[in-house]
Amino acid sequence: MLDRLYVELADGDLRLVKLAEPHREALRAACAADADIWPIYSSSFDPDHFDASFDTLIGHESRMPYAIVDGDRLVGMTAYLRPDVSAQTVEIGNSYIEPAARGTGFNGRVKKLMLDHAFAVGIRRIEFRIDERNKRSQAAVTKLGCTKEGVLRAERITWTGFVRDTGLWSLLADEWRTGR
Repeated sequence: MLDRLYVELADGDLRLVKLAEPHREALRAACAADADIWPIYSSSFDPDHFDASFDTLIGHESRMPYAIVDGDRLVGMTAYLRPDVSAQTVEIGNSYIEPAARGTGFNGRVKKLMLDHAFAVGIRRIEFRIDERNKRSQAAVTKLGCTKEGVLRAERITWTGFVRDTGLWSLLADEWRTGR
């Protein structure tokens, strides 16, 4: 299932391409477009931390990262995380879209592409783990029809040393198909 899950995806000018070394500089530029956002992320892709975070993202076996490409321009990143074939679950996260593409419906297109594909290859449950301070991401998954299952208290320590409470959201294949 994993080899069918982590494939390149496209919808018109929107492409999700497996994130790799050749994307480093374009992603660095996209991430630098919003230096103020990184304190609410688990890891920072700001200029001071970018290389270490990029290396970790592309070098970790439980992450399947994508470069988000709009036309011929890289505008962000996202990933399938912690796939569990036996449970037929995966998390979508590590998502960032540069400010110019926010509020345009672009993020919804990215997530719908990923959700459609994951459910089509046999995933039955998709999770989103969101910092309780990140109201923008919570609103986005609510629009997708996700259910907030609860809060994982003090679930992780972020790159700033902040002890983060993480909202656990999910979407089931049947809910997605019925458009709940």
